[in-house]
Amino acid sequence: MNLKQFIKMHREDWKQLEQLISTLSKSRKSITGDNITQFNRLYQKAAQNLSYSQTYFPNDEVTQYLNGLVAKSHNLLYKDQVSSFKQIRYFFGTKFIGLFLEQWKFVVVAMFLFTIGALGSFISVYNDPLHIYSLIPANIAQGVDPEQIGSDRGAVNSSLMSASIMTNNIKVAILAFAGGITFGLLTVYLLVYNGILIGALAALFWHHDKSYDFWAFIVPHGMIELTAIFIAGGAGLLMGYKLFVPGQLSRGYQLKNQAKRSVQLLLGTIPLFVIAGVIEGFITPAAISLEAKYLVAFLTVVGLILYVVIGKLRLTKTKTIKGFDS
Repeated sequence: MNLKQFIKMHREDWKQLEQLISTLSKSRKSITGDNITQFNRLYQKAAQNLSYSQTYFPNDEVTQYLNGLVAKSHNLLYKDQVSSFKQIRYFFGTKFIGLFLEQWKFVVVAMFLFTIGALGSFISVYNDPLHIYSLIPANIAQGVDPEQIGSDRGAVNSSLMSASIMTNNIKVAILAFAGGITFGLLTVYLLVYNGILIGALAALFWHHDKSYDFWAFIVPHGMIELTAIFIAGGAGLLMGYKLFVPGQLSRGYQLKNQAKRSVQLLLGTIPLFVIAGVIEGFITPAAISLEAKYLVAFLTVVGLILYVVIGKLRLTKTKTIKGFDS
């Protein structure tokens, strides 16, 4: 049996199971003998379909879909509900990392698009500093004085500049994932343009031999901030790709499924923006050495790596326990 035949044969059962999960989760009145019997039958069949799919179609999206469907069914059947605090901890500590690892290739693509924009604008402003006025918003360009960075006046200007960039980055993160509904075209534009902003400013400070100072004001919060943007952008690119290449499933289903995943990924970036905001408010304008600010940036990178590694270990442990339970 090939993949197309497999999906065609069982698709209706999967839809019925999805509807039952939704119905039984919303109201206790819907829990009747007939519904429970039908739910149990469809759940067992979905589990068998998952086993078959994992054997013959391990890398296809239908296996991922069935894995989620069976997991939701299992949680409903055994009332595997936890407190709100545990749900939040599980989401940020395990589930978000799982979603991130599943789409890491699209996160890399998002970073690549940002880098293209940054390199292009850097080269442009490097060749002619006046190009900066045609590349970035006037309020940012006019508020930048490379010669004053590090002084009292410069600290204020740099803080305002960083605040403008962070505000822009948050907007980009929100729009980047939503841009997936445009087949990813808006997402691509936002990632490239956001790179243009950073690259143009970096080149301007390069002309004034202030690159070391410039990056000291950017990287402490920027490492976390840009990571969040790349994750949101990757989610938007994934949604756009699934709409453009829906495979065996309909575009309507892909939009519904990928939009849900993208929203979860966007929610997962909220703590990253909060941490970046705290760093920007207290570390970036602080009267400490530039080396200390670079140390903060290094520690944020280490923290991000540990967060992913620990989350991956938790995810592996969770899957192992579920494997034993089944």
